[in-house]
Amino acid sequence: ICGERGDCNCRLFLPAWLIFSTSSTAQIDFYSQAYCRFRTMNSQYLMPAEWQPQAATWVSWPHNEETWPENLAEAQAEFVAFVKAIASVQPVKVMAAGAAEKQAVKALGQIDNVELVSIATNDAWARDYAPTFVKDRKSGQLTVINWDYNAWGGKYPPFDQDQQVATRVGQHLGIPVVSPGLCFEGGGIEVNDRGLMLCTKSCPLNPNRNPDVTQSQVEKIFAETLGVERFVWLSGDAVEGDDTDGHIDQLARFTDNDTVVYAWSDDSDDPQLIGLQQNLDDLRSGLAAVGDEKTKLIPLPIPPEMTLHERRIPASYCNFLICNGLVIVPQFGNEKYDRLAMKTLKPLFPEHQLIGLDSLNLTVGLGSFHCLSQQQPK
Repeated sequence: ICGERGDCNCRLFLPAWLIFSTSSTAQIDFYSQAYCRFRTMNSQYLMPAEWQPQAATWVSWPHNEETWPENLAEAQAEFVAFVKAIASVQPVKVMAAGAAEKQAVKALGQIDNVELVSIATNDAWARDYAPTFVKDRKSGQLTVINWDYNAWGGKYPPFDQDQQVATRVGQHLGIPVVSPGLCFEGGGIEVNDRGLMLCTKSCPLNPNRNPDVTQSQVEKIFAETLGVERFVWLSGDAVEGDDTDGHIDQLARFTDNDTVVYAWSDDSDDPQLIGLQQNLDDLRSGLAAVGDEKTKLIPLPIPPEMTLHERRIPASYCNFLICNGLVIVPQFGNEKYDRLAMKTLKPLFPEHQLIGLDSLNLTVGLGSFHCLSQQQPK
C-alpha cells in the first residue's frame, strides 16, 4: 500500500514491467505513489464531497414569473419550507435584490440562521451559477470556481445577473475567484473524497456550451480546479422534462465514497428507460475502468410521468441535498414513490436525519432542492 493514502492499495495499478523488474520494496513504494490513482499531481485545489462539514448553504429567492408562470406563490411557499429546514442545522445565505429582496425579507427575514445577501439574480438555480467552492490543498483557503454560465446553452435569456453571481459571492466573502474559462454548471458535478468525479457528456461536451473543447481538455480543467483525477462519464440526457441536457444531479449521486444511487424506472414501457439503462451501463463500465467496480450501485426509482400546469415535471429523487446531519429529499406527491425514495435513502445516511419536503411546485420550474442550492464547505 502506497504512502499517499492508507486505503489506496494502488500497487494493483502499477505497470507489470515495474512489478517484475523491481526488487526493492522502497522502489516499489516510490513508484506506487507516483502512479497512485488517488493523487492529483498538479492540482492546487480540492472540492470536498457534499457530506463533508459545511459552513453555509447559498440559495436564491425564486422570483422569475417566466419560470413559474402559474404557481410562483406556491413554489415560494415550498422554497420557504426548504430554507427553514436547512437553517435548522446550518446558516443559509439567501441572494436577492430589488423587489425580490423585499419579498425575501418578508418571507425569510425572521428565521434564525438566515442571512439576506443583496446580490441580484435572473433565476433561482443557484447550484448552476453560484460558486463551486473548493479549498486550497496547502493553506485550506476557500476559493470560488467561477464557471462561464449561459443558462444551459442559451435557453433562457437574460442571464447576465446570474453570470456575475459567483464573482460577487467571492467578493462578499473576500476570497479568491478562479475562472477556468469553461462553460459549465455546478449541477453537472458529482465528486467523492477519493478523487472520483461523475459527469455527463451531454453537458460540458455539448456544442451549446463548449463547441471546440475535447473530453481530455475538460478533464484537465476539472483535475486542476476540483482536484479530481478519475472520471466516470455517463451519456446523460435521460429524464424527460430536464432542460439542463442531463445534469448528473438528476441521474446519479454519491451517498458515500463507495455507494452511488442512480435514477431508474421500474416501468418496462417507460420511454425514459432506454436512456436510464445507457447511463447505468456507462456507470458500471466507467467504474470498472477506473478500478472502482466494487462501488455499490443502488436504483432510486423515479415516479411515472407527472405534469402540472401542462408542463412535464423532471421528478428525480437524486436531487436530494446533503447538509450537516440532514438530508432533504424532494417529494412529488406520488405517495408510493415518495415513500420508496425515503426508504431507499434512509439506510445510506446512517448519521443523518432524512426528511422529505414538498417539491412539486418548485419542480414546475424544472429543478428541485439540489438545483436550488450550493454548499459552502468549512
